[in-house]
Amino acid sequence: MWDAVWLTATLAAIVTVLLLVVATPIAWWLARSRSPVKEVVGALVTLPLVLPPTVLGFYLLVAFSPNSPLGQGIAAVFGQGLPFTFEGLVVASVIHSLPFAVQPIRNAFEAIGDRPLEVAATLRASPWDAFWTVAVPLARPGFLAGAVLGFAHTVGEFGVVLMIGGNIPGETKVLSIAIYDYVETLQWTQAHILAAGMLGFSFVVLLAMRLIEKRLGWGTGR
Repeated sequence: MWDAVWLTATLAAIVTVLLLVVATPIAWWLARSRSPVKEVVGALVTLPLVLPPTVLGFYLLVAFSPNSPLGQGIAAVFGQGLPFTFEGLVVASVIHSLPFAVQPIRNAFEAIGDRPLEVAATLRASPWDAFWTVAVPLARPGFLAGAVLGFAHTVGEFGVVLMIGGNIPGETKVLSIAIYDYVETLQWTQAHILAAGMLGFSFVVLLAMRLIEKRLGWGTGR
């Protein structure tokens, strides 16, 4: 049980860091770009929200399989493939949780408006400096919301992790898979303990999100 808890916490922490790194430039581009393909890119990023997790997991499994060019390239570079490994869970979880990080960060960037960046430009701040000294601090509630949602969503993943990671103790057996195993083997006490823990965790996440939303609204004057 505790191996699954530790593995899930480790996975969620790593994925959250990677999500913030990947989601920030995407969210900034979506918030600021006037490109005609912006909404197409936005729809692609948001696709995991409506796509059944098992479908996404299936296509990731096919893409990373040893028979695919991508899977063969990954195996040649890193010495092993991604399916049924912890690294595969990390990659799949980043893709699956990406919209949960991109959307709040994008909303926070859009709420800033042009005025603060224009003022920074009149003070001879470069676009890079204005981004880090003006946009990022003002969008901090969005980053916090993205981190909380990304972490929580990774903790609760089932379909994607089952498809790409399977059920390997100590390697890919996360909390959601452990609960499924306990129910299948009629170990109700263990299943109740883990399920109650995740229920409490979900409540705390929802409460935190409400507080973050209030903070974001206060910070943007809404």
